Amino acid sequence: MATRYQSAERRDATAESPEGPERRRYVRREGGCNVVFRHLPEEWLLFVTDIFTTLVEIRWRVMLLIFALSYILSWLFFGTVYWVMALAHGDVRDRETAPCVYEVRSFTAAFLFSLETQTTIGYGARGMSENCAAAVAAVTLQDVVSCFINTFVIGVAVSKMASAKKRAQTVGFSSRAVVNLRDGHLCLSWRVGDFRRNRLVEGTASAQLVRAVAHAAGRLEVTYRDLLIQQPRLVLVAPTAVCHRIQEGSPLYGMSPAQLRRSDLEVVASFTYTDDSTGTLQQTRTSYTRDDILWGHVFQEMIRAGRRRYTVDYVLFNRTAEVPVPDGET
Repeated sequence: MATRYQSAERRDATAESPEGPERRRYVRREGGCNVVFRHLPEEWLLFVTDIFTTLVEIRWRVMLLIFALSYILSWLFFGTVYWVMALAHGDVRDRETAPCVYEVRSFTAAFLFSLETQTTIGYGARGMSENCAAAVAAVTLQDVVSCFINTFVIGVAVSKMASAKKRAQTVGFSSRAVVNLRDGHLCLSWRVGDFRRNRLVEGTASAQLVRAVAHAAGRLEVTYRDLLIQQPRLVLVAPTAVCHRIQEGSPLYGMSPAQLRRSDLEVVASFTYTDDSTGTLQQTRTSYTRDDILWGHVFQEMIRAGRRRYTVDYVLFNRTAEVPVPDGET
C-alpha cells in the first residue's frame, strides 16, 4: 500500500520562546558559539598583541575610522615637525634665507607638505631643500611610516573582504534534522548545500553530541561525544544529506521519540571544505536541539533530472515529509 506523505514546513527559530531550548544553545544556528567570556587575564593586552586579527574581526565602520585617524594623525604629527623646523630655522621670520622646505611659512603649509609627502601627490609649490639635514631625515622617516600604514591598511582590508565568514554564509545547513530509516537502520540526517554556483573542493562533514549538565552546586559540566558519519567526505555539487546511523555505540542508540523530546542534547554539525576559487580552507557550523529534530520525517527530493542537465530547487531545501518510523532501533 502506498505511503501518504505529509509535508512539514520549516518553523523559524525566532518563533521559539526565549525561555525555551534556544536560550540554552551551545552553538547558535549561524555557527557562532553562544558563550560569553568574562574576567580574561589582560584582556586588552590580548587584543593589542594580535592587532592584525583584531582589526580583521571588528566592524567595517570602526576599522575605517581607525585607518582614517592613523592617516590624519600621521599627517598632523609630521606637519607639526616641519612647522617646528621652519620656526627654528627662521623660515617664517626671514623670507630671504634659504628655507628647510620651500613654501612652508605657516602651519597650514607644513600640514599640506606633510600630506603631499605621504600621499606622493606633489603639487610642485612645496619641496625639500638640502639646507636642513633634520628635515631630510623627517621626510625619510615619514616615507617609511607611510609604507607601513599603507601595507597594514591594504592587508587588513583584503583579509576582511576575503574573510572565511563571508564564504561560510553561502554554505548552509537545513533548518531541521530528521530521523528515519535508511537501509533498515535508524539514522539521523541533515542537509548541507552550497548556495553559490562555483564548486567546492571535496569537504568533510562531522558532528558532535554536546550536553551541558548543571549540577546542584552550580557547576556546569559540558560533555562531547563524536557522531560517526556514514560518508563524511562530500563533493558538494548539489545539496547532500549527511547521515549518522543510530546503531550500537552511538550516543543516540536506544533513544525513543519521547526521550528525545525530554533530552537536553544538542547536535553540533560542521562542514569543513576548500573553496575552489580561493583555495582557502573554511568551515561552516550549525546546531540542532531537541526541537529541531523531527522523528519520522525525510527530506523532500529537490533534484530533478532534465534532458541535458539536473535542476536543483532550493525551495525544497528545508521541507520534509512524514513517514512511518519505529520508536527505536530494530
